[in-house]
Amino acid sequence: MSTPSEPVMPPRITPPAEEPRVEGAALAVEKLNAWFGSNHVVKDISISFPKHHVTALIGPSGCGKSTFIRCLNRMHEVVPGARVSGSVLLEGDNIYAEGVDPVRIRRRIGMVFQKPNPFPTMSIYDNVAAGLRLNGTNRVSVLDAAVEEGLHLAALWDEVKDKLRAPGTSLSGGQQQRLCIARALAVKPEILLMDEPCSALDPIATGKIEELIYQLRERYTVGIVTHNMQQAARVSSFTGFLLMGELVEFGATGKIFTNPKDSRTEAYITGRFG
Repeated sequence: MSTPSEPVMPPRITPPAEEPRVEGAALAVEKLNAWFGSNHVVKDISISFPKHHVTALIGPSGCGKSTFIRCLNRMHEVVPGARVSGSVLLEGDNIYAEGVDPVRIRRRIGMVFQKPNPFPTMSIYDNVAAGLRLNGTNRVSVLDAAVEEGLHLAALWDEVKDKLRAPGTSLSGGQQQRLCIARALAVKPEILLMDEPCSALDPIATGKIEELIYQLRERYTVGIVTHNMQQAARVSSFTGFLLMGELVEFGATGKIFTNPKDSRTEAYITGRFG
């Protein structure tokens, strides 16, 4: 009788304990507050996302992580009754300044959601090309090149290059999430935000997404919300800990996980609450 093979687990990418080198902030948040009606869910947060690094946001369920990250590309405001105060500086310009087009901001700051959401009536090719077409790009050669590049960047090209006209929903869950990443990257954003991108995936698919996140920092600034502290430790250079809508602590991931300054951070990381 053959011996069952060991399950494939996500790669263990250990961040350095020393402070990572920073070349400036791609995104700087200053005194950001967010509400759903009268419910104050994000409270006076100031934080910077260093260029070409992965920044993770951790914290217990309901602490405001997802709301906060949706404020960073002006998606929070599409919810009825939602509002924001404070500023989010993208390369020094406030995305909430009067007259700024939120659609243009969402092109520059891409978003990948918790559950893979390929457009159900579209092929793999058309899913990746969707954003480009919405932006007015219809030249076939340009679309072809952008689709191939996006799929390469999402480490999906070799798996789908012979079935680009198949429905996007025909792919596995992990492949669908990488397809959504390819769709976000095809429009060439400056920043990629991910809201718990692996929470619905199995360990093998999670490992592929984590390796991809780690590699994408070479081209992009990445922000990831995760409830998985091990994932934050594996893929990020910097980590912020949120609790009850407030930013408790922010710093180099190695230091946050080995020598946190705040007792609440230590309690959460060691599993005493959350």
